[in-house]
Amino acid sequence: MRTRRAATITDLRRAVDCLPRATRIAMLEGIRSNAIIVGAYTGPDGICPMLAAHRAGARTDFISFAKAWDRFALSGSRERRARRASQRELLVLTTQLEASLLDDEAPVSDLAAAIAEHEALVASRDRPGDPDRTPELRRRPGWAWMRVMRRYDEYERALAHLQEAPEGSAAPDHVRSGAPV
Repeated sequence: MRTRRAATITDLRRAVDCLPRATRIAMLEGIRSNAIIVGAYTGPDGICPMLAAHRAGARTDFISFAKAWDRFALSGSRERRARRASQRELLVLTTQLEASLLDDEAPVSDLAAAIAEHEALVASRDRPGDPDRTPELRRRPGWAWMRVMRRYDEYERALAHLQEAPEGSAAPDHVRSGAPV
């Protein structure tokens, strides 16, 4: 189970990941050049990270980031008023922004490539292997999922009939005993 602090850091990371790349870069610049506060958009002690990004050139309005930032910085605090962000809070935010930017630049892993290939296959509605010709051949005489039986329930009835056969019948032992072939 996650602690409240870990949960708020995770929520902050998700909000950071949702920001456009240009906003994350501008926010890093804004954090380094402005006094950052928690609990308000602006105040006598400084500005919020979103306003810092706005002043650094990113014109993004992203309320979920502001809520995640305040939840992270104000969790466990008795006072819910605007205050200057601590060094630890700024370090966590800066680390999350830098890690998010690095994730964007990281090479695609084999798993990510496989997932992308699978999603492309599903999106194109192609099936791997032979095409499914069931609709085309369903009414054609002699076509079946199995050459001997046309339907699975017919196969089950025939198998049950063979398993009920008397001892002296021509059915092989493994069929009568129900053992796998």
